[in-house]
Amino acid sequence: MSVFHLEVVTPERTVLDTEVEAVLLPAKGGLLGIWANHAPVIAALEIGVVQYGPKNGTKERLAVSGGFTEMDGQTLRIFANTAETADEIDVMRAKQAKERAERRLTDQQEDWDFQRTQVALQKAVARLRAAGE
Repeated sequence: MSVFHLEVVTPERTVLDTEVEAVLLPAKGGLLGIWANHAPVIAALEIGVVQYGPKNGTKERLAVSGGFTEMDGQTLRIFANTAETADEIDVMRAKQAKERAERRLTDQQEDWDFQRTQVALQKAVARLRAAGE
């Protein structure tokens, strides 16, 4: 199988720097699959889960909260606002954040920012999915 280089960086750090056979990204407008020698592409990313690893095997996961990606044929670079590998995710904290956001979305009396709460919920769900929950 052909491999290519995958780099995931945030403003704070390099999260991942590895060789992979396939990557599935949460791009604006839908999922984007990348394999070795993919045509050059630049795409905006949504909040979601990036899956990476062997083409036909179990994939590793990481949660991203938006950003963009660039593929030049041999290297896929993901420039994420935030990114966490499955091992880095505090599952209990993510569950609490999800529950808090869900409560706010159903509570019509509370003064809250609807859009900010929706984003918080999306991030918590992505973190839980990346952690395998």
